[in-house]
Amino acid sequence: MIRNRFKLLLYLSLLFITSCISAPRDTSNTCLMFTDNYFWYKFVKNSEKKWGAPVELQMAIIQRESDFDWLAAPEWDKLFKVIPYKRKSSAFGYSQAVNKTWDQFVRETDQPLALRISFNDSVDFIGWYINKSNQILKIPKDDYFKQYIAYHEGWGNFKDYKKSPKVIPYAREV
Repeated sequence: MIRNRFKLLLYLSLLFITSCISAPRDTSNTCLMFTDNYFWYKFVKNSEKKWGAPVELQMAIIQRESDFDWLAAPEWDKLFKVIPYKRKSSAFGYSQAVNKTWDQFVRETDQPLALRISFNDSVDFIGWYINKSNQILKIPKDDYFKQYIAYHEGWGNFKDYKKSPKVIPYAREV
């Protein structure tokens, strides 16, 4: 009982602290973002050390996926083109991680308190994902184009990315 209350208090504290961090003024300038949010720099560097994922790639993925919006989520499908019905996917937060992959990350890294709205947890997830893409698909960690495609399409759909022409221009931007 005390343990559950502690977890709840911890979750609420993290939510409160995370909500106090404002979105960057200019999401196209990484240096300015790191000046405004020094801890973001520390978190991304920690992820780079832990997983070998380049800082630039992690930041480019977040910019492309959520534009640094901690509450980013996909558009709603609509009934009768008006009534919001359900989200197009379960992607959420800075990393736009879907439920199934996020759950795998939480299990494999033994981080049951990780939150998709936390910048620290999101960059840790992205670093983990880049590392797994390197292991599973043999994509070099510095191949930003293919790493982004693997991130966006998923490990299972990577080989068919040419059938999804929308992702190629996005990957070129990364």
